[in-house]
Amino acid sequence: MPTVAPRVAIVGAGLIGRSWAVVFARSGFDVRLTDLHPAALDAAPGHIEEALRQLETHGLVADVPAILARIRTCPSLAEAVAGADLVQENGPETVEAKRALFAELDALCGPETILASSTSAIVASLFTEGLAGRARCLVGHPVNPPHLVPVVELCGAPWTDPAVVERARALYEAAGQAPVTVHREVEGFVLNRLQGALLSEAFRLVAEGVVSPADLDKTVAEGLGLRWSFLGPFATIDLNAPGGVADYAARYGGFYGRLAADPAPASVWSPESTARIVAAWDGGPDPAPPAERSRRRDARLAALMAHKRAQS
Repeated sequence: MPTVAPRVAIVGAGLIGRSWAVVFARSGFDVRLTDLHPAALDAAPGHIEEALRQLETHGLVADVPAILARIRTCPSLAEAVAGADLVQENGPETVEAKRALFAELDALCGPETILASSTSAIVASLFTEGLAGRARCLVGHPVNPPHLVPVVELCGAPWTDPAVVERARALYEAAGQAPVTVHREVEGFVLNRLQGALLSEAFRLVAEGVVSPADLDKTVAEGLGLRWSFLGPFATIDLNAPGGVADYAARYGGFYGRLAADPAPASVWSPESTARIVAAWDGGPDPAPPAERSRRRDARLAALMAHKRAQS
């Protein structure tokens, strides 16, 4: 880690980019934020302050003005990335957009600057292969919103220097995140593949009339989610059978094996299936506008983060 405060350039001042600014600035990093759209860049400081004030309410940050002072908005990409230790890219989720943006970043940034993409599913080899500095490129996939959900998945391309992954991991750890290393490229990385498995089964169960969308959500929020908020699936099943993981597999492997042999088909994501889900959901149980529901979600996540810190 550098002896001076690390500098991070955040490319994209949307929801994820603003949240990344909170992550790094609250941990003492020097943050430069840029966006192609002036309106988004102008609005970003207000959104960032609002997020910090919410964290302050739960005792998760102090001295909000000092944190805000570490964040500077830059109208140009070149100005934002100058002297950066890490660039966190948050551009459109297409291979073409990321290929063009990473080519520009590779040309602008010094050879020691790490280039990380916040992509949710696109592996780095699809947009970095032709770059002179491809060895310093990787995916740093966060969870929305990263300032409240700390895991970040690090996945390099086959040509990414392992030392770069380790440097990136150290930077994210210094920023208070919980980095995990994905050892080989898989579309969607780990979190979205796990989420996808659950979502596909959820779509099937609701579309086939087994359960309502509201009751399925309750099953996760008031069931699986309570344990999963502090234990992973392996730690969970280790406590669900007297003999631990091996005993659990012996007891319930037959059922799970039959389930794995009959996975939810791809058709659960078809327009027809989705239409059944939407009709059954009927706008959901909460009539509040999305912005208000997001605010409430973030408030509860902040409270949960404060609780987990107190417990640890």
